[in-house]
Amino acid sequence: MPNRHLTAIDAANFKPAGVPPWAVQAGFGVLVAGAIIGLRTLVDQVFPGSGPFALVYPAVLIATLFGRLLAGIVCLILSFFWAWYFVLSFPRSFEFELDSDLGRVTINLFACCIVLALAEVFRLAVRLREAELEESLDRRRWLMAELQHRTKNNFALVASMIDLQKRRQDNPAAAAALEDAANRVFSFSRAYAQLAVDEANRQEGDIDMASYLEDVIDHLVDASFGENVHVIRRIVSIPLPREQAVAVGLFLNEALTNCAKYAFGDGRGGKLEIVFSGTPKDWRLDVMDDGAGSAAPSSSDGGLGQSLMRTFASQAEAEHSVDVSDWGCRVTLARIVDESENAQGLVSGA
Repeated sequence: MPNRHLTAIDAANFKPAGVPPWAVQAGFGVLVAGAIIGLRTLVDQVFPGSGPFALVYPAVLIATLFGRLLAGIVCLILSFFWAWYFVLSFPRSFEFELDSDLGRVTINLFACCIVLALAEVFRLAVRLREAELEESLDRRRWLMAELQHRTKNNFALVASMIDLQKRRQDNPAAAAALEDAANRVFSFSRAYAQLAVDEANRQEGDIDMASYLEDVIDHLVDASFGENVHVIRRIVSIPLPREQAVAVGLFLNEALTNCAKYAFGDGRGGKLEIVFSGTPKDWRLDVMDDGAGSAAPSSSDGGLGQSLMRTFASQAEAEHSVDVSDWGCRVTLARIVDESENAQGLVSGA
């Protein structure tokens, strides 16, 4: 039973449809009592008559903890009176060999009842604590979701304000700089939006890269590329941690922005291909175009785009490369876990 503590096991939760809980609890008590009776029978082959009630205590404890109070009571009655009838001084009889045996049986019965009561109190305390923790976790999840929602809205508001300022800008260079800033803010916004999507089907805090990168690509293609640029995308659905995913999205944003400016900035048509593949530990992003290539004009931002790409690659714990030729440009961001890192992970998990 993955991701659950041993104390969370409850026989009543495994009841077939239509079977009342009390029947399952009683059945579990009978099952535990039967197991202990079988074990006691084997013990009697080696040590006949020794400690007739010794195995009743763990049986009652197990039945109560994992089958609730009714299971413990059923187990106590069956295992205790079986031991009295079959194991005590006169097998197959409730008679006592010595007068002191009555006190012996009474004390053992009383002790078993104490074990039963303490086990039930402990079980209820554990269930109560688990319920409190679950309620606390639900509240934290709700608060985190609310924070992520507000953060996403704030990013969207900032992006809208930058876009409004860009539209009022007469200076083309300033307008281009504002558009770049708006695109970067949009990448942040989409990352936070993805945190709330399909949360139940992925690890908490991870971002589905297929949905996230598709959003980033759609936004930039609509805003920055002409209809004569054919965009091909092959994005594999891989969950990545939020910080790493955001860095990949921002890297892709810079790569596509540079592609729009320099590869197809003169209005030429062509093909743009974006590929993201791999696993959560080893993945690769490729942005390839057949635009101007080495004939493209030099960067007009003083190398800011390349500097940002190096920064985002470092944040993503990956290596990046830019290959420019006469036939176009290829930008790559890749994270490859070497054997030593895998070995360290195995050692730390051992």
